[in-house]
Amino acid sequence: MNDPASISFHAVTHRYRKQVALDGVDLTLPGACLVGVIGPDGVGKSTLLGLLAGAKRPQAGRIEVLGGDIARAAHRRRVCSRIAFMPQGLGKNLYAELTVKENLEFFGRLFRQGPAERDDRIASLLEATGLAPFPDRPAGKLSGGMKQKLGLCSALIHDPDLLVLDEPTTGVDPLSRRQFWQLLADLRARRPQMSVVVSTAYMDEAEAFDWLIAMDGGRVLATGTPREIIAAAGAADLEAAYRSLLPDFVAKEPLAIPPPAAHSAAPIIEARDLTRRFGDFTAVDRVNFEIQQGEIFGFLGSNGCGKSTTMKMLTGLLPVSDGEARLFGRPVQAKDRESRRNVGYMSQAFSLYSELTVLQNLDLHARIFALPEAKRKTRIAELCARFGLDQHLHTRPQALPLGLRQRLSLAVAVIHEPSVLILDEPTSGVDPEARDDFWRLLIELSRGQGVTIFVSTHFMGEAMRCDRVSLMHAGKVLACDTPERLIESAGVATLEEAFIAQLEAVDGSTAPRPERPPTEPPRRPRRHDRWFSWTRLGAYAHREGREILRDPVRLAFAFFGSAALMVVFCYGISLDVEDLTFAVLDLDRTPESRAYAAAFEGSRYFSQAAPLFDPTEAIRQLTDGAVSLVLEIPPGFGRDLKAGTPTEVLAIVDGAMPYKGETVEGYAAGIHRTLLSEVDNPLFDEALQLATIEMRYRYNPSFESIKAMAPGMPAILLILLPAILTAVSVARERELGSIANFYVTPTTRLEFLVGKQAPYIAIAFANFLLLAAMTVLLFGVPLKGSFLALALGGLLYVWGTTAFGLVISTLTSSQVAAVFATALSAVIPTIQFSGLLQPVSTLEGGAQVIGSLWPASYFLHLSVGAFTKGLGWEGLAPDIAMLALYGPVFTAIAALALRGQER
Repeated sequence: MNDPASISFHAVTHRYRKQVALDGVDLTLPGACLVGVIGPDGVGKSTLLGLLAGAKRPQAGRIEVLGGDIARAAHRRRVCSRIAFMPQGLGKNLYAELTVKENLEFFGRLFRQGPAERDDRIASLLEATGLAPFPDRPAGKLSGGMKQKLGLCSALIHDPDLLVLDEPTTGVDPLSRRQFWQLLADLRARRPQMSVVVSTAYMDEAEAFDWLIAMDGGRVLATGTPREIIAAAGAADLEAAYRSLLPDFVAKEPLAIPPPAAHSAAPIIEARDLTRRFGDFTAVDRVNFEIQQGEIFGFLGSNGCGKSTTMKMLTGLLPVSDGEARLFGRPVQAKDRESRRNVGYMSQAFSLYSELTVLQNLDLHARIFALPEAKRKTRIAELCARFGLDQHLHTRPQALPLGLRQRLSLAVAVIHEPSVLILDEPTSGVDPEARDDFWRLLIELSRGQGVTIFVSTHFMGEAMRCDRVSLMHAGKVLACDTPERLIESAGVATLEEAFIAQLEAVDGSTAPRPERPPTEPPRRPRRHDRWFSWTRLGAYAHREGREILRDPVRLAFAFFGSAALMVVFCYGISLDVEDLTFAVLDLDRTPESRAYAAAFEGSRYFSQAAPLFDPTEAIRQLTDGAVSLVLEIPPGFGRDLKAGTPTEVLAIVDGAMPYKGETVEGYAAGIHRTLLSEVDNPLFDEALQLATIEMRYRYNPSFESIKAMAPGMPAILLILLPAILTAVSVARERELGSIANFYVTPTTRLEFLVGKQAPYIAIAFANFLLLAAMTVLLFGVPLKGSFLALALGGLLYVWGTTAFGLVISTLTSSQVAAVFATALSAVIPTIQFSGLLQPVSTLEGGAQVIGSLWPASYFLHLSVGAFTKGLGWEGLAPDIAMLALYGPVFTAIAALALRGQER
């Protein structure tokens, strides 16, 4: 069955470790309509939509989507070109370094659209969304509303039958929200057969949907049209209806807010032309307001408008660029401890320690503010009773429901009894009932204790509870007054409409919706999705290359990191032991003893320190590290030498560093033997002529370590940095959430991995050429063998090392973990087992096995052979043949280990 309306869930259960996200969900969704999934954060909305779009792998139950089981890979591959998914978060499916047009071109290539078709669709979508004037603007520099519009365009580029949107308007200003829903209505009017499934936390939005799914705790509470749900609950609106559906719902008195008490006329909080710049970007632009004692002051605005930045400047967490922030009549200073003690701050992310229990979190913050022990215990008990935390004292914050976690954060913020409370979006994602409970606490603090409260929010219903509100957009305050006066002055019915009127009056970049949307280009037949497409692979390679070129940090690291480390390693890590300081304790004082000491001083390895006259002084200089060798020449040394009588010279060597000590010992023994061979004594001549060994160094006659280090260092550098860059690139997609584009498009694992890898192979090979040139030109090591054989080996080596980075990326979940895992797993085997310190053939057991399997072993042999030994194709062919295996093998392992869906 190919009906787009065929969407149903049968006993679907999904867990994240011990947490149940969906609990036996049974649903049948109507098709060709706008379906909404409503509820606060953490009730399972995103999990439900991720499973529906194929981004997540079902754990239990069956999900029928577009005529088949979405858990079956074959069906998911057939229908993924008919599904579009827009994940939660502003621009989560976009690439910040790419422009508006480049983002859309990337998605068009993923669905194998030709240039003409792609250009037609991009032009049509940009015109319909009002983004046509901004095709060359980077996605990272768009406003929140524009990012969501671009995200919608990216989802619609392939003309889907099922559009899945996960909270597309969260954090977006009211005007952009209205434009977003109007745009979606226009698109649905042109394609009425398209099904749209949307999750939202805004009940006013949900009332306009065709059909709703109300959720809580991973379960479905109710389904039906908004009118049906409201009527069944006997409620006045959808928010009240949703509250009545909650399992633990208890009807409460409506929230009443008494007027603020009269206090001193002096403001508690002041912002005077407050400005904050980050480089060329002005986040807060000349903001002015005053807040009186006991007042609840609301801060409204979209994400990125400067609310959090303003609050951090008022707490001293961020320095002020221009203007002034004042608390209690004094300028805010980061070192002002007295002001800090009078301020409580609650950030968006809930500043709690997840490793500590509720009680331990409260106790820690009480100690931070130096509350005496008796008062600390009393205060903790009082707050736990007031905020309903008594039953959860030994529970960790992450195990608490969101509403209780919110109460704990507030308790932590007020534990030191501050007179000012600054709350940054404290109710985001919390269910309506928990929001009301939270506001009851705020009203008690404000009206009962005279606490001044500065709170930011996205919810207009909460803003109406504030004594005054400030409307903020793009770093500027648009208006500041009581909610009623703002509504009255705008001549509208609601605060949201007043905010929209302010935005329309000042924001010239907000393009109006076209009166008649442009005609949609003819729908072309869908192409059959092949198991492998060079177009999709090229799309990822092209996108990754552009991102690298536009990211100065990654660009510098990619192209100059290896060269910098090559210089450091070759010049900073030298195995040459020269210019050693030695001292002589000459107890003989004869021409022979002086000649013996002079032989050491004449060597290029030694330089003589001041003579010694006491054995104690010799030991002291060795202990202090002033000398590396002490020669003690005994009395009668010269006489015994002439007579041929056996004699001894005591050589005391600093053996703190064994390698250096052994080298000094070898130097001393060599000079000693050479000196004795020159003594005019027939007995010595006869002994020395019996058996002599003449040493000659075949490939490095001067025995300079830099000529051994320079050809060997690329083996380390070309497995370290290219592997790290490749591993981080995949981990970065996972952290940013853009990997969802891989999950929900026809892209195969091989296309995704090789496409991501290709630019790094090119970068790594360029680094190989640079390191080879440095070896010849900077370090003076001539290339005696075949350059073409060396270059082919280098290309195969970087293919293997970047593929090794892909393997690591499939085993790590963050960029930091990818860096550390790659560095450790690449450098240690390369240094210890590849032949850099000792030949692989001399290793034993497991060490020899690792060395025989590690790619650096073969490239090191190849590089040294080409540079130092002058080997050509015949001598390097075995190494090249082995290196040719690593790229395909590592890539295959990475493809098998990469998850095609999120779990």
